[in-house]
Amino acid sequence: MNLNAGWLFCKGVDNSGQQPDAKASWKSVRLPHTWNASDVMDDEPGYYRGDGWYKRSFTVDASMRQKKIYLYYEGANQVSTVWINGKLAGNHTGGYTGFYVPLNEWLRYDAPNEIVVSVNNSYQEDIAPLTADFTFYGGIYRDVWLVTTDAVHFTISEHGAKGLFITTPQVNAEQARVLVHGSVNNETIQVRSLRVITRLRDQQGKLMQELVAPVSIPAQSAAEFTQQSQPITKPHLWSPEHPYLYTAETDIIDATTGRLLDRQTNKVGFRWFHFDADKGFFLNGQPYKLVGSSRHQDYQGLGNAVPNALARKDVQWLKEMGGNFLRIAHYPQDPVILEACDELGILTSVEIPVVNEITESEAFTQNCLRMQQEMIRQNFNHPSIIIWCYMNEVLLRPHFNNDKPRQEIYFARVAELARQLDSTTRHEDPTRYTMLVNHGDFNRYKAVGLTAIPQLVGWNLYSGWYGGNLSDFPAFLDRHHKELPDKPLLVTEYGADADPRIRSMQPVKFDKSVEYTTAFHQYYLSAMMERPFVAGAMLWNLADFNSEGREETMPHINNKGLLMWNRTPKDPYYFYQASLRKEPVLKILGAYWKQRGGMADSNAPVCTQPVQVASNLAAAELFLNGKSLGKQSVKAALASWSVPFVQGANKLTVQGISGGRTITDQLTIDFQLQPDRLQRTDIPFRQVNLLLGANRYYIDSARQLWIPDQPYRSGSWGHVGGKVFKIPGNNRLPYGTDKNIVGTDNDPIYQTQHTGLTQYRFDVPAGQYELTLHFAELLGGTVKGIPYNLSSEGRKEDEVLRSFDVLANGQVLLNGFDIGRQYGVARAVAKRFTVTVSGQQGLVLDFKPVTGEPVLNAIQLKKQ
Repeated sequence: MNLNAGWLFCKGVDNSGQQPDAKASWKSVRLPHTWNASDVMDDEPGYYRGDGWYKRSFTVDASMRQKKIYLYYEGANQVSTVWINGKLAGNHTGGYTGFYVPLNEWLRYDAPNEIVVSVNNSYQEDIAPLTADFTFYGGIYRDVWLVTTDAVHFTISEHGAKGLFITTPQVNAEQARVLVHGSVNNETIQVRSLRVITRLRDQQGKLMQELVAPVSIPAQSAAEFTQQSQPITKPHLWSPEHPYLYTAETDIIDATTGRLLDRQTNKVGFRWFHFDADKGFFLNGQPYKLVGSSRHQDYQGLGNAVPNALARKDVQWLKEMGGNFLRIAHYPQDPVILEACDELGILTSVEIPVVNEITESEAFTQNCLRMQQEMIRQNFNHPSIIIWCYMNEVLLRPHFNNDKPRQEIYFARVAELARQLDSTTRHEDPTRYTMLVNHGDFNRYKAVGLTAIPQLVGWNLYSGWYGGNLSDFPAFLDRHHKELPDKPLLVTEYGADADPRIRSMQPVKFDKSVEYTTAFHQYYLSAMMERPFVAGAMLWNLADFNSEGREETMPHINNKGLLMWNRTPKDPYYFYQASLRKEPVLKILGAYWKQRGGMADSNAPVCTQPVQVASNLAAAELFLNGKSLGKQSVKAALASWSVPFVQGANKLTVQGISGGRTITDQLTIDFQLQPDRLQRTDIPFRQVNLLLGANRYYIDSARQLWIPDQPYRSGSWGHVGGKVFKIPGNNRLPYGTDKNIVGTDNDPIYQTQHTGLTQYRFDVPAGQYELTLHFAELLGGTVKGIPYNLSSEGRKEDEVLRSFDVLANGQVLLNGFDIGRQYGVARAVAKRFTVTVSGQQGLVLDFKPVTGEPVLNAIQLKKQ
């Protein structure tokens, strides 16, 4: 019985570990629930990590006295303690696997029973994960169940498993066998004679075989059993293209009375697979390139408390993209995810959250080993799983950097933990592969020995993003193949941030534009597809996700997703559809960029800008407002046209031919044409929003478009003097800062600026205008490092002395303006004025330094 409804919750009760008293403020909640759904997105650093308390009442009928009754939690992060009627009933450590709590000892029948649960998500040095580039939400964030069984039942173990494990020890195209191994508990005071019957049915429900095992169990004990089927001839094989599932229904029957005592139903998929260091991955005897993504479990507005329907939809998004693999990272996820992977045909790996670093304690080791066992035993019966993983980038945050001998000891202990986890995994499940995932420090992982321990080596590679160049990526792949010739290789992460609000005509590394990310994925996918030894390509990530400590253009969000946090697709998603799907794909990119703008071409009432189309057709033809712009060949899933946009509505139509059938897609773009000369009569000036110090476009929260600034040109507009702001010594950002700008949701408006400018000019006609100047002091204070790349130790910036005057056509707008002193560092400041332009003078803004250099981040001018 589902117990998601009817809970009360309170947070932050400091009662020395005791239950909250009568003064506590309880509120009604429904599970799944997290107390961090909102505070991870505010401008205040950090989020609540501590105790949360839940309570609920329920009644058990007296007829259930002879039953065994449990609570089952699918997941609560990260340390949980459960009381029933004031008595300690159970606890669990680890936030990503399920656990049972037996209740019989403390239950009252035909009377209310009270459950009280404390959950704590605070940092604890003996519990993984210690640090990571994702948010450690607190709460009972998955479903909770009341589970009732007969006194004779399949064993419910302390590892959260249900006592039944199914393998397929023989599978080929001609025949297959099923092996059922399980355990039965007899919690009565009598010896029980039982029959365990497994009925194997095909996908249409037809009975294929019936397996029977007699079991005799002494009182208050357990017994194991094994059943093996006869060969099933010409089995339907499971694959992503044909995810055919058989059903194994296993019953415990009382041999004396014939009464059904317990039943479990599991899906069975017949498939066989292997990895080869030279030739990659093979499924059902055929070479098979694994291409897919990783997934985090949170969702906009919900945190990690995501209902099953939305979680399952994520797997459907991946399937519709054409993917065949899901790296379930960096922790086991809701049971519905693997169920969906089985049914939809998505191969998977699953891992425990040993991320970035370890603690050298026995308690940490034992917690990790137990997490690994729980993960494997709870998810064992899913045919979609082919890999168990146990570490991710564990050398990213090395300890003892200033004490090399001590660091060597630390590295040795990391390797020893890896060996124990790998050995445990192979013992628990020898039918699947083990994998350890590394970041791009090839020399260190090889020296520490971590490339030698697992059966598979995964690499998280970001050349051309966090550092290096795109060309470093294929060079790394080739190096692995040369120096680790016996280790199959999977690229377990690769990607680049795509802030869906940022676009660029000239994309560059780390500008956060969708265009750079699309080009990045095109390059990476091509390099992997043309190398047979690369067994798998797992892009990072399926969807944007919360990482509270991140700042950058969209604070608290990792923007590498192919889908936005609310699961709206971005351009790279359609690139992958065109690259991977067999069905015809034809999609105009830029659907989120429906409000475009730009400066008119000289002497023409149009603005020519590029438009990309993703397709798996050989060629396509693009039309603008019904007029053909010509045909283009599709190369590596993309084609591009130069489109002469006009003011107002621009209807784009693309069409191509597939199998004699015409395929089309349409997109209407509202274009705001800016006059190249502000006194043009055919294109009257209305309004312009300009970003200084940035060569990118931005769509703000009001759906206004901001376009790049330019040097002043006579008859037009632009800055005079100065230079683009760039953080001193930071070679990663092409311009601007990565700080969170407080007081705005439109951080990109304030994260770039022009410094030292002397004027800003608009050669507008006479009239009255609304002028808004946008400022933020970008230098000063400490920027916290985030554990997601090698150069993430943070930085301390010197404060600057800066004050200046701003005049409009000689009239003072700002006098002695000191952004840092008056407003603080990294805080959005907007100053709005009404200005009058007379005659032919235009609008001339003078920036006059008092101390230091004047700055301007963005500017808006609107004709009234």
